[in-house]
Formats: sequence, C-alpha cells, structure tokens
Amino acid sequence: MEDIEKKQQIAMQIILNAGDARNFAMQALDQIAEHDFAQAESLLKQAKEKITLAHNAQTDEIQAEAAGETAIYSLLFNHAQDTLMTVISEINLTEKMIKIVSSLVSKN
Repeated sequence: MEDIEKKQQIAMQIILNAGDARNFAMQALDQIAEHDFAQAESLLKQAKEKITLAHNAQTDEIQAEAAGETAIYSLLFNHAQDTLMTVISEINLTEKMIKIVSSLVSKN
C-alpha cells in the first residue's frame, strides 16, 4: 500500500471513530437534559471508548514520525486531527455537564 493511501486510511479511522464518539456525547447531553444521568454516563463511556480508538490511531502516526519515518502531509489527516481535538473537548464538557446538572438536580 502506498504511503498516502495508508495515511488516508488512518485519517478515516480517526474521523469515523471521533464522529461516533461525538454522536455518543450528543446523546449523553440529551440524557442530561432528561435528568437520566445513569444513561448519560453510559453513553459518555461509549464516547470515551471511541475517542480512545481515534486517539490511538493518531498516536501511532506521531510515534512513527518521531521514530524517524518520513511523514507525508495530508489535508485529510489534518482534518482528522482537528476533529479529534474538537470531540475530545466536547466529551470533556459533557462530562462536566453531568456533574454540574446532577449536582443541581440533587439539591432541588
């Protein structure tokens, strides 16, 4: 397989797993709005599993470059990294929202 094809496949793995993670995080936010915190936690766990797969694919590429492999520029890979970072932030915010909203609900 050519290097650019490999890079594109890795980029797509990152994008697809990050997209799945985003969907789980958005579903978790919907459950927070319904005050179903157990379901929100379950969905957030699934989001974290998917984002870990995406992150691991990126990390493998970074480690390969750090080990001396020639890195090929790919706009698609840059997009994948951008998506990964954005979804990680969304997951972190969703996690905080569970804590904040569940705390407010339990006080009322």
